[in-house]
Amino acid sequence: MLFKLLVILHTLGATVWTGGHLVLAVTVLPQALKNRDHDRIHQFEEHFEGFGLLSLLLQVITGLWLTWTYFPGFQNFLAFDSYLSQYIGMKLLGLLGTLALAIHARFFIIPNLTKENLNSLAYHIVGVTTLAVLFVVIGAGIRLGGLS
Repeated sequence: MLFKLLVILHTLGATVWTGGHLVLAVTVLPQALKNRDHDRIHQFEEHFEGFGLLSLLLQVITGLWLTWTYFPGFQNFLAFDSYLSQYIGMKLLGLLGTLALAIHARFFIIPNLTKENLNSLAYHIVGVTTLAVLFVVIGAGIRLGGLS
C-alpha cells in the first residue's frame, strides 16, 4: 500500500510541476515574448512558484523513497546494470539540470529581467519544461518496464 501511495504522490507532484511549466511555456511565454512584457512571467511565477516548488520537493522525496524501495540501501543502484537503475539515474541527472537552470535563472536572470534580456529567461523556461516532460516520459518507462 505504501508503494502505491508513493507512486500516486509522485505522479501528483509531476502533474503540477510539468503541467505548470507547460502552461508557462506554451501560453504565457509566447505572449510575453510577443509583447516584450516580462511582467506576464513575473505574474505567473508569483502564483505558481510556491506550489510548483512544493510539488518538485514532493517528487524528490517520493522519488528517493521509491528508489530506496527498488534498491534497499541504494545497493547495486550505481551499477546501472538494469533499465530501472539507468532510468532513475537519468531522472537524477534531469533533476540536477533543472536545479542548475532554476538557480541560474533565480539569481542571475530574474533579478535583472528586462525587455532586452527576456530571451535568456525564455531559454531557461523551455529547458526546464523539456526536462519536466522528460521526467514524465522516463517515469512512465519505469512503471512500464522500460520503453524499448
